[in-house]
Amino acid sequence: MYSRTYKTIVAAPPLLWVGLFLLLPYTLMFAHSFWAVQDGTLVHHWNLANYQKLFTNPLYAGVLFRTMRIAASVTLCSLLLGYPLAYYLSFHSGTRKELLYQLVIVPLWVSYLVRGYAWKTILGSDGVLNGFLQYFHFTHAPVGFLLYSPFAVVLMLTHIYTPFVFLPIYASIEHIPRSLVEASQDLGAGPAPTFFRVILPLSMPGLLAGATFAFVLSLGDFLAPLLVGGSSGTMIANIVQTLFGASYDWPLGAAISVCILVITLSLLFLTERLEKRWSFK
Repeated sequence: MYSRTYKTIVAAPPLLWVGLFLLLPYTLMFAHSFWAVQDGTLVHHWNLANYQKLFTNPLYAGVLFRTMRIAASVTLCSLLLGYPLAYYLSFHSGTRKELLYQLVIVPLWVSYLVRGYAWKTILGSDGVLNGFLQYFHFTHAPVGFLLYSPFAVVLMLTHIYTPFVFLPIYASIEHIPRSLVEASQDLGAGPAPTFFRVILPLSMPGLLAGATFAFVLSLGDFLAPLLVGGSSGTMIANIVQTLFGASYDWPLGAAISVCILVITLSLLFLTERLEKRWSFK
């Protein structure tokens, strides 16, 4: 229907945009990971020393595994909160569905920093939660592990990314034909068999998409550890920020970034394959 010239003109701007602002920066970052810093100067000396340091230094490996553990915890907590909420809104909320849906996405309208400082106020030694615990004599002194710990990072990231998990799950459940649920009930299946044999398998693409959002976004987050993590809650993105900033070790920071990118792309490829397998047609 359209000429080759027309297709070229239409496709050129987005392809140019992707090439300049996505592929070119990734290429430069990949090239930086093979260079070195000598006497405070970036030297274009191709080597694998940065990747060797990344995989042999226990500091970077430990922070990377801690980051993946925190991201997995955030993903699990977000799914445990987001899936039941999406199921309730889709099947049992009735006329309050629109109101409850708006209440769920309201936190997305609030700045990330505002929510971060709010959790810092709540979890601090003189914060709301410690004040509540001491007022009702559950504790006699402020609880120290609530702030500047991996627990605080997981709690804050779960609060921030649960709406991102809820939205694809809710959309997936809403697209399940209600006739299939009714057919399951007509055949004598109770609520539990209907859920595990009909609703859960058909909502699996949304569940996988939400889990991917939570894990990938948590994996690259650096503000939450900076605000509420402390030294024990440092994540790999904070290491990259330091290497590109005060440490001025761009090649090592680029090598770590390439490693994170490979993990992210592998996860996206895996979830895409699983979503196609579980997609309802």
